[in-house]
Amino acid sequence: MAALAVVETPSGKDVLAEGLLDLLRPAVQQLDLHVHSVRESQVELREHIDKLASELSRINEHQKVTLDLDPYVKKLLNARRRVVLVNNILQNAQERLRRLNHNVAKETARRKTMLEASGAFTPRSPSKP
Repeated sequence: MAALAVVETPSGKDVLAEGLLDLLRPAVQQLDLHVHSVRESQVELREHIDKLASELSRINEHQKVTLDLDPYVKKLLNARRRVVLVNNILQNAQERLRRLNHNVAKETARRKTMLEASGAFTPRSPSKP
């Protein structure tokens, strides 16, 4: 009896999924970079707010003329609290993006391995369209 070789070809769903993964990956990576950049600026802003609040408190303590800077210090501290809140939200979003990017890469590698194993996929050269 002759052995039959079964070759699986990618279904339309697999091709579509692969295309979607390839389409989404750059967008997720770019979004991750932007979130990281915003988080860094948020940390820098929080540090500047802390410095300004402490400087205003120091000025208020050493001034001979009574000038009530407490409302301004409170406003700065409230702004700092909001910056920390936004930073936490961004951190959570970035973590979700990182996990999504990881899952996309894992699924792409899995599908590529399946296609290569079935012989239906031949890697393209970057110089050939």
